[in-house]
Amino acid sequence: MFRSMLAIALGASVIGAWAQVPPRGNPPPPPGAAATAPALDRQDIRAQLSPRRFTTLAAEVGAKVNRIAVREGERFKAGQVLIVLDCSLQAAQLNKAKASLTAAEKTFAANRRLAELNSVGKLELDTSQSEVAKAKADVSLMNATLSKCQIAAPFSGRVSEQKVREQQFAQPGQGILEILDDSALELEFIVPSRWMAWLKDGYRFQVKIDETGGTYPAKVIRLGAKVDPVSQSVKTIAVIDGQFPDLIAGMSGRVQLAPPASTPASPK
Repeated sequence: MFRSMLAIALGASVIGAWAQVPPRGNPPPPPGAAATAPALDRQDIRAQLSPRRFTTLAAEVGAKVNRIAVREGERFKAGQVLIVLDCSLQAAQLNKAKASLTAAEKTFAANRRLAELNSVGKLELDTSQSEVAKAKADVSLMNATLSKCQIAAPFSGRVSEQKVREQQFAQPGQGILEILDDSALELEFIVPSRWMAWLKDGYRFQVKIDETGGTYPAKVIRLGAKVDPVSQSVKTIAVIDGQFPDLIAGMSGRVQLAPPASTPASPK
């Protein structure tokens, strides 16, 4: 009888355990999954500071770098000459073009006077006139080339990297200085696409920067042009609201941004 009771007890235990096993292909959700927000809502939203404008100043002509007016980290103003190239060869070619223009103009003037006296043919007169036009084009070309020997700043900002040293030969198209405009630092981060119902241009929030440990005001300036259909997220671009000398491009931090508890928040 004891063996019968033991067999019945073991059978009941096996049946109970089998009843708790979920069907294949449909694993049970983790505890409290229904009450938790999606992963993107729960995790920290990271963002990095980036300049609004940045570019690389490059040589447009092949020449030796005579002078670089600013060093890495230094500030400059829009229109300031930052790079001076040695264009003595181009200057000599300009003088040659000017001399050819003077000679062509004298020849044309003489032929025109002879044409008035019917002492020169029309073809010769037209040819001398064409030589004047050609010489003027050469002078314009060399003037344009010489204008490339001084590179001015397209905007105010700072030098982030110097790629070429003074007295070094720069090839056409070779980068010399990397510059950036840090007058307004932008933040770029990813948020759930459903936040677009309340996250609008002008929405204000805070961001904590790792490098300084401080918290700074920011505001959204635009949302991405499309939603990622896989992650259901959208790119968001914000800007630091104010001037803070301790912030520089490349710093990163955590965006203190969360969906409203009940009703959608309106831009402040």
